[in-house]
Amino acid sequence: MNLRRPAALALTCAAALLALTGCGSKGAATAASAPAPTTTALSTPAAVTADEHANHTTLKVAAGATVSIQLHGTYWSAVSSSAGDVLASVGAPTTAPSPSCRPGGGCGTVTTSFTARTAGTAHLTASRTACGEALNCAPDQRSYDVTVEVTG
Repeated sequence: MNLRRPAALALTCAAALLALTGCGSKGAATAASAPAPTTTALSTPAAVTADEHANHTTLKVAAGATVSIQLHGTYWSAVSSSAGDVLASVGAPTTAPSPSCRPGGGCGTVTTSFTARTAGTAHLTASRTACGEALNCAPDQRSYDVTVEVTG
């Protein structure tokens, strides 16, 4: 049995996975347009983080929880809440560029955090027009919208 072959295969698979996901928003753009509306019930966590995969879904959190939205690609606008009395922004959004990104590549993340203040429903939304350097987003890749239901 050749022990080098499974290790080489695993290394090749890992490299292929990295190549498919990439560092830029191009891969994130595909994920942003995919899921159908679903509801994700969470058992009263103190903190919840969602990304592009949560687009068009509903999160359920308890009052007092922190909800952070981390969007991959620095072309995204800051996330805003439709109901500041239900989900209030915590500080300014943070942008973390990827150190291996070429200038203008849009690699990195934009993170905005919110505190669930009171029972109710709010939409967390963001938008973008560029999905990469000199690459316009398709219409279904331009917006992000997550519904957050806060329970008492």
